[in-house]
Amino acid sequence: MVSAALPIIETDVPARLDRLPWARFHSLVVAALGITWILDGLEVTLAGSVAATLKQGDTLALSNTDIGLASSAYVGGAVLGALFFGWLTDRLGRRRLFFITLGVYMVAAAATGLSWNLASFVLFRFLTGAGIGGEYAAINSTIQELIPCRYRGWTDLAINGSFWVGAALGAGGSLLLLDPGLFAADLGWRLCFLIGAALSLVIFVMRLWLPESPRWLLTHGRAEEARRVIEGIEHRFEASGRRLPAGVPARIRFQARPIGLGEVFHSLFWVHRRRALVGLSLMAAQAFFYNAIFFTYALVLTDFYGVAAASVGWYILPFAAGNFLGPLLLGHFFDSIGRKPMIAGTYILSGLLLALSGYLFQQGQLSAAGQTVAWMIVFFFASAAASSAYLTVSETFPLELRAMAIAVFYAVGTGLGGIAGPWLFGRLIETGSRDEVFIGYLIGAGLMLGAAIVLLIWGVAAERRPLESVARPLTLAE
Repeated sequence: MVSAALPIIETDVPARLDRLPWARFHSLVVAALGITWILDGLEVTLAGSVAATLKQGDTLALSNTDIGLASSAYVGGAVLGALFFGWLTDRLGRRRLFFITLGVYMVAAAATGLSWNLASFVLFRFLTGAGIGGEYAAINSTIQELIPCRYRGWTDLAINGSFWVGAALGAGGSLLLLDPGLFAADLGWRLCFLIGAALSLVIFVMRLWLPESPRWLLTHGRAEEARRVIEGIEHRFEASGRRLPAGVPARIRFQARPIGLGEVFHSLFWVHRRRALVGLSLMAAQAFFYNAIFFTYALVLTDFYGVAAASVGWYILPFAAGNFLGPLLLGHFFDSIGRKPMIAGTYILSGLLLALSGYLFQQGQLSAAGQTVAWMIVFFFASAAASSAYLTVSETFPLELRAMAIAVFYAVGTGLGGIAGPWLFGRLIETGSRDEVFIGYLIGAGLMLGAAIVLLIWGVAAERRPLESVARPLTLAE
């Protein structure tokens, strides 16, 4: 029971955040925080692009299975990092943690380029993943709480889709740095991993002006700080010559109190157990789908199509373009048509198209260029589907455990689908059999179709609704 001695805060801050038209402030939030996905895309693409180079005797001389192990270590680090840093994000604040997690990533990414054997490479990939996993929890929760509700779907999808801007950077960088005419093989791959470390320094500076989430401040009893934050945002809006919408914002009452881990998991897995099943299904399916295929993208091109390792980046660039355009062009429909039809539709299309392209691959009907075009079409929809999984788990649970919810479902879903996927596909590709690889594609397609069914049964229509109405805050006063 909540003690009657605890003060009740009555505030209009959440409504004032949601009533704001899109402004320069929101664009800056997207730029400073959304760049996290660019880092992840950069890391994943670099890992795929340098895979063939790392198999050479004058580098680390890794096998396909070793490459899969390092990829799984990255995902495993992201899983544990998300859990640990997600817990801290709800306890210590959004702003503090998105600096800590960025620092972890920066150091680990630089250390990856200094790896000297398989063990060190796997360790540093694990730590790099931990920083990125922590970023997902801290950043997703912050963005959800600062962006007005009517823009939340499109913004979230567009930001998650920017993963592929990073993928394009990684592909372009690898084309230059892995060119044997410019850099020795054992130097080029090391320089590739320094790209992310250098970029993170710029991101650190960009985030210095960001405020703490007013919603987080309210649930921790810091109403005066929350009021100052929203007044600062409104002042910058009015200083640009625009006027705030007319009308009196609705007020809401909080009774801030400590939230223990027991209450967090009771809310996640009992009170909201159906939403938990939806989140787990969406996250696990997209994690297997993406990590299994993309982490081994270069291996398919080199082993089955004879593409030179230094040329893999040319095939990743158009693939990345399709992945970026999917969320960007489809995102508005998640706010207008609605969450359930759009999420289910993109999952179903992704699964069916992967099964079809996998069959063409198995039959030997595709060239390297044809395979790339097929994947561009598949992942135009799959990219929007994967982004919507993060949107779902970040907006359908109470404010007080938002970061932890993102972390748990990212961790469990990615643990089930993301760690096993690269290892499994690495083994399947090692066999040299198109039939074996096709089985892996069918598994991924089946998981996407199953997740769509779960979403259609128990999904939540959260479009254009304030976060406090989508999921009742634990500290909401009667």
